[in-house]
This record gives sequence, C-alpha cells and structure tokens, in this order.
Amino acid sequence: MTFETAKDFLLRRARERGLDAEVLATSQRELGLGANDGRVDEITHAQRGGVGVRVVSAGRVGYASSEALDAASLEWMLDEAIENAELQTARGAQLPAGRALGRHDLIGEGLSAAVEAKAAAVLELERGLRADARVDAAAFTRYGESETEAVLGSTRGADGGYRNGYALLLANPIMKQGDSIKQGYDLDLGKEFHALDPNRTAQHILERVGRHLGATALRTGRHRAVFEPHVTADILALLFVSLSGKTVAEGKSRLAQRLGERIASEHVTLVDDPTHPIGLGSRPFDAEGTPARRTVMVERGILRSFLHNSDTARRTDQENTGHAARSYASTLGVSFSNLMLEPGAGVTLDDGVVVTDLMGVHAGANPISGDVSVQGHGLRVEGGESRPVDNFAIAFNLFRLLEQIEAVGDDLTWRPAGSGIVGAVSLQVDALSFAGA
Repeated sequence: MTFETAKDFLLRRARERGLDAEVLATSQRELGLGANDGRVDEITHAQRGGVGVRVVSAGRVGYASSEALDAASLEWMLDEAIENAELQTARGAQLPAGRALGRHDLIGEGLSAAVEAKAAAVLELERGLRADARVDAAAFTRYGESETEAVLGSTRGADGGYRNGYALLLANPIMKQGDSIKQGYDLDLGKEFHALDPNRTAQHILERVGRHLGATALRTGRHRAVFEPHVTADILALLFVSLSGKTVAEGKSRLAQRLGERIASEHVTLVDDPTHPIGLGSRPFDAEGTPARRTVMVERGILRSFLHNSDTARRTDQENTGHAARSYASTLGVSFSNLMLEPGAGVTLDDGVVVTDLMGVHAGANPISGDVSVQGHGLRVEGGESRPVDNFAIAFNLFRLLEQIEAVGDDLTWRPAGSGIVGAVSLQVDALSFAGA
C-alpha cells in the first residue's frame, strides 16, 4: 500500500470498530556527500518512514506504528494501539475536529539536481577552503539534504499532506597562523540546491574561523556583550523549553503564570511562523491537522502565548496554537517550525565583547532554571577596534538576560535546531560577567 491507501484503510477499520483514530505517515530522505583531498570520499543515502496511529478509547490514548504497510501489519498495529490505550489510567483525551487540508509541495524541484552536480559543489567548497594558505586541514567538508513528507487523516475529518526539505553546505576547517591554531565550523542552507554558492560559503567559513587566529585570553570582568546570530539561535532553543505548552502543562515552566506580563525588554518580539514564505521549517498544518498560523509568543517584551497542541491546550485551559509534533513512531509533543526573533534596527558596540561561539550550551545550561555557564570565544572591542579573545567562561541567567537586551540586530540568519528552524539575529545586552585570565 501507499501512505494514502494505508491511511484510508486504518480510518475505515477504526470507524468500523467505533473508535476515534488519527493516522500520521511520515518519511524522511537524506543524502550526504563528503569531500577530502579533491575527491568525494563519502556518499550516504538513507530513507526511513512508516505509518503511526493514535486512537482514543473511552478517553484514553494509545499509540502504535509500523514500517510495513500490508493489511495484516496495519490490522496488528490498530489492535496494538487499542491495547495500549486500555493500559492507560488518564482519561479525558479527545482528537481535535479536522477538515480537508489539501496537498502541498513546499519544495518543488529544489533538490532535483543530479548527484554529480552536488558532488561538484562539495568539491568546489573544499577547493575554496584549501586555497587559503592558513588552512592546515579540513575535519570535514560536506553537502547534505533532507526531504520530508507527511500524510495525515483522522476520523474527526482531518485530511491532508505536504512535502518539504532543504539543502546545506558545511565545513570544519583547521586553520594555522604561526603558533595559533583554530578550528571551527559553519554552514549555509537553503530551500533550493541551486541557491547554494560553494565559494560564498567557503569565504564565509574562512572569515569566521580565521578571525580567531592569534587570540589572547580575555581578562576577567564585566563587559557589555553582543551575541552573534548563531549564538542567539542556541539561546532561543533554550528559551523554547519554557515556552512549550508541554513544559507548562507539566508544571516546569518559570513563565507559566506570566501571560500578559513583561518578561523581556521592549526590543524583543519572538514569533513562530510556519507560514513564513522563505522559512525552511514551514508547514501547512501540524501533526494533528490543525492549520498553521503565525503565533506571537513575546510582543515587545510582553508574554502573549505559549505553543500548544490540543492536549496541552486542554490541560492548561489555553488556546491550541497548532504546534503538535510527532513522527509516525512517536507520541504527541510540541515543537516550533520557524522560530524567529524579529529583526531590529541593528547593534553597535564600541566597548565590550562580541560572543562568536559558545561551547557545550546544552550541557552547561539548565533550561528550566535558565542558568547558563559555558566556555566561549569572541572578539574584544575597544574604541571600535576588535581583537580575538578566547579561554573565557560566561555565566548568566536566561530570564534575566531577556530583560537586559538593549538592541536587536538586522542580520537575520536561519539555522536548523532540533526538529525546527531558528531565525536569529545579533543581540546586544547589558554588562555580563566574563571569567578569563
């Protein structure tokens, strides 16, 4: 069977058995090409997928999934979901009402170029890096692409499907100048393969890594700071934990009782927009079939909304924002799509530290308390002139940091994060504590 026919089969059998059911079929295709010493030395191609069912029986929820799409496997899967529901004690669950959602292709022919063209791109990226005499080695140089497809239907009327994906170039060069050795990585990603420019990516990565050569230790002290966009992306990914309806429903979010209150400076407007025209995480509906819409979480510093699926909305008596997330094999969760900090007028730093990299953010951060203590690299700015610094630690509280934001950049940058995409800009914050030499 196809995903469509498997969905129809399961919904028909669920109706015959008097059950409410939701069927979600998802697949993901990934291609990776690696370059080394002027040749493609690695090609990986993987495709995985299957169909999952969520049933509601007497207010109890059960899940099951299968990679096999024959009738016997689908019957077994439905039986398994019913048995799993009967084992649950929590009641009150129900599937959201749905409607026809259409079929959507959000990527078109964006990834349709021949593998030979993609191999040529990753080789050109490697040549661009090695043309710089400071490049001592390349830990990796890669082209990658990811394509996803989802088909959804429910006995409550939801029915739709969509396809999306993106391509990227990334590299991790090791650069050397005198006794100074630095290693770093960066990437460029887009909806279409042909929009990628290997030479542009190479120059961007060389600039990002090379500017740290000759770095000296930062002296301990308090400095005004600017976080570059990909550092901001890490911070936003941490903040999402407290803005997730799942965290709120579980009583773990410090922001749970603060709707309508100021939680950040007036420069901060944070949205999730699955309908963004160039958003790489865009989708027409969520994993329950709730139509996608732009949700403003923080508006000029005021907390306006959390992100919810139907279950977390019911448990918190708040609005379902259409942010249900799951694969065919997982249970219901909450996720963002295009999480974006809206750009501002720009940042200007005459004296302070530009934080360019934070190491081990997720190991050195507690997203519930908001406490962060990590190592970093950056640029010390004095009198408008900058020099590279490293070997410093930076400590702050995420929630206090939001209140200290003085300016927001106009340099919107998209980066993958978890199951979604983050659109981040530079942030300028009041004095932070840096521990260095």
